[in-house]
Amino acid sequence: PVPSISWKRSDGKSLAKKIQHNRTRGVLEIPNVQQEDEGSYECIAGNTRGINVARGQLFVYAPPEWDKRIQNAFLSVYDSLFWECKARGKPSPSYSWLKNGQPLVSEERIQIENGTLLIPMLNLSDSGLYQCVAENKYDTIYANAELRVIAAAPDFSRNPVKKLSVVQVGGEVTIGCKPSASPRAVVSWRKGSEVLRQNKR
Repeated sequence: PVPSISWKRSDGKSLAKKIQHNRTRGVLEIPNVQQEDEGSYECIAGNTRGINVARGQLFVYAPPEWDKRIQNAFLSVYDSLFWECKARGKPSPSYSWLKNGQPLVSEERIQIENGTLLIPMLNLSDSGLYQCVAENKYDTIYANAELRVIAAAPDFSRNPVKKLSVVQVGGEVTIGCKPSASPRAVVSWRKGSEVLRQNKR
């Protein structure tokens, strides 16, 4: 006689609630497949003459998707750059880096490990458009960011030093010295020709 049909997972887990199965046609349908649906499934067919089992393995693969992208960076010469990108996928994506469209490899100044890029001491030639590339056999994705390395002599035009400070005897005076500079400027003070050094006052 026509067998009755049932389904189960070979690993003992219960079938997900979303799974639909038509007992008369022997069809199992899994909508919106996710990673947890991967595994071995069994179709059990039985009638008064006996039982037979057919097994099938479901493998779930996924193209890469970004979890973490690189962002534009505007840094001074001698600063350090650390960029990290992360992607999920199955199989796990592999990473590579490009600068202005050309492959970037680890060398004395540049350290690359999987999705990380480290340049400890930047110079002007490091400026450019960088790409982190994540790929598996199903797709390749790119994350783009610009690195701009800036070098500029000290400039007081944005934050000029006060020309005149008036304070009563015994009071306290603060004179700000904050030039824009890249790399950060080394500041020293003089009173007339005398170099000022820190003391109790």
